[in-house]
Amino acid sequence: SDGRSLKMLPFARDFKRVFDDDEGPNTGSMGCYSPVAIVDPALADEIEQTIMRPTLDALATRGTPYVGFLYAGLMIGGDGPRGGEFNCRLGDPEAQAILPLLDCDFAEVALLAAEGRLDEAQLRIDDAASCCIVAASGGYPGKYTTGHRISGVAEAGDVGLVFQAGTAERDGILETAGGRVLSVVG
Repeated sequence: SDGRSLKMLPFARDFKRVFDDDEGPNTGSMGCYSPVAIVDPALADEIEQTIMRPTLDALATRGTPYVGFLYAGLMIGGDGPRGGEFNCRLGDPEAQAILPLLDCDFAEVALLAAEGRLDEAQLRIDDAASCCIVAASGGYPGKYTTGHRISGVAEAGDVGLVFQAGTAERDGILETAGGRVLSVVG
């Protein structure tokens, strides 16, 4: 948003539970995909008109127009979309799945938002899909160990993107240094 207008990025669905089949404790996220098939153009418009636009209008009306990314964590059920949370940043790992789908100069779009001219931006979305998988240390989100050697990152660059988070380089060797270690996107 530039404080007046807004542009919607593609939707992503993330998976908060640590194990398959939505089992186990909540995490920061174990991965996501984009686009989301259940979010058709009508539902996307409903989300924009009933959640995003009213939120941004309310902020502007109270004298605090919002400029930047407004991430909406939504729940979509039989009674339609509901807001679960807002963050003043891109979501993680949603950003890793969404940003590669943009077919435009992302820096230009961000600059136009900062200058209050977002309505001039040509936000083009590639007609593709992406999937982001989080590689986490054993035991995450509970107690986990670090210092485990990581390999294959350079080779993965030939077929996808690898984003490092909980990593460290020690003596020229890449090692785990946190709970969520890597996000791998194809």
